[in-house]
Amino acid sequence: MIVDFQYREKVRENFPYIRRWVSLGEGNTPLVEVEGVKFKLEFLNPTGSFKDRGSAVLISALAERGVKRISEDSSGNAGASIAAYGALAGMDVEIYVPETARGGKLRQIEAYGARVVRVSGSRDDVAKSAERSGAYYASHVWRPEFRDGIRTLAYELVRDLGKAPAEVYLPTSAGTLLLGVYAGFKHLLDSGVVDRMPTLVAVQTEQVRPLCAAVRGEEYEPPGKVTSIADALVSTNPPLLPEMAEVVRTHGDCVWVTDGEIERAWRWLARRGLLAEPSSAAALAGYWKRGGGEDSVVVLTGSGLKAL
Repeated sequence: MIVDFQYREKVRENFPYIRRWVSLGEGNTPLVEVEGVKFKLEFLNPTGSFKDRGSAVLISALAERGVKRISEDSSGNAGASIAAYGALAGMDVEIYVPETARGGKLRQIEAYGARVVRVSGSRDDVAKSAERSGAYYASHVWRPEFRDGIRTLAYELVRDLGKAPAEVYLPTSAGTLLLGVYAGFKHLLDSGVVDRMPTLVAVQTEQVRPLCAAVRGEEYEPPGKVTSIADALVSTNPPLLPEMAEVVRTHGDCVWVTDGEIERAWRWLARRGLLAEPSSAAALAGYWKRGGGEDSVVVLTGSGLKAL
């Protein structure tokens, strides 16, 4: 989405194409400091992940257009979030998932009343089935309104810190978080609210690091099956890779971490009262690996309760 107007302090006024909001009270998540590290607790959004910021904007936009039936392909946080906000909007929701999908996130999707459709084959086969379903394809990756909603995270960081942080560490898979946060900071910078763009550090896993490989010129062969404990970071061939790479080359960095490093970060967080998903803990592992400073923020994207 193109943001061609000055930033407005009332956050919802920064989305002029939304007149009636479908909202569960997303956003305004805590920013806490633990042992010198600042964490943005995105896992305290209504469905347990940052995806609610995007779902609120996307579903609100579709509801205004009179859309009544939607499809999405995700067996994870995005599927759960779209299912919840679609339910609130009174939509019939179909979530397409790999036939092997299991776990708490899938049960969460079903709890919201969405129809879960299992698809055999590759991840691309799942996406194509959702796209060809006959329902409106409310893809969190392809619909620009979804990542546009992530702008609010950048607004809150500047509001709470009183300035732009030096660095922001982001678990990165399909790229909606990275691109949305970038758009938010760019809006603030263009509006003269901040005087610098933070270094946006995308954190990927050893198994799934197409972005890091692209910007660092590393050899990378995607695994036939992703087995990393960071089970939300699985986009081996993200369709938005060119846009992601441009942001990182211009305004950021990319680091990848091992499962061992992620597990150490997850345990450190849990022992300090922050139960995040392993995929979220990857951001802290990246912060440690890169040597982040005091003026940095680590974004914890998803709730660890989903992994129990």
